[in-house]
Amino acid sequence: MDALVAIHTRRSVREYQNKSVPEELVKELLAAAMQAPSAGNGRPWQFIVLTDRELLARLPSLHPNAAMAAHAALAVLICGDLKLEPYPGNWTSDCAAATQNLLLAAHAKGLGAVWTGVHPNQARIAAFQQFLGLPEHVVPLALIPVGYPLAPPPQEERFEAAKVHYNHW
Repeated sequence: MDALVAIHTRRSVREYQNKSVPEELVKELLAAAMQAPSAGNGRPWQFIVLTDRELLARLPSLHPNAAMAAHAALAVLICGDLKLEPYPGNWTSDCAAATQNLLLAAHAKGLGAVWTGVHPNQARIAAFQQFLGLPEHVVPLALIPVGYPLAPPPQEERFEAAKVHYNHW
């Protein structure tokens, strides 16, 4: 899929077919995520891939907006590793770029995904750290449920000329 087509047609997908995602495809998504730019090329990300049905079923109890995770083929928790960032404070931007790459790659490969934010909500961060045994220096940014879409998501044009300013406000 063309990059601009992927960008303009990607939408959040919250309903999935009961179908697993091949491991090689998951690796492709992660490789795309890891191609994201990062401050000083620090790549301070860590990824936890959840495929165990029991773990997926428990995710909605950790995150009030992640009900769809229980029915997804998998979920990826994208985390910042504070020990890996060369410029402290940039891990959120770096991991957000990786998250967007993962979402676009999923769409380009015929999968659906949705970004559910974890950071900066301290209760969610603590819940995921405890649930998955994350070290203190690994902070979850986003949980991305992934699966084959139950139906194609609706499309819409989102360009807003009123939000574009040239050379001054």
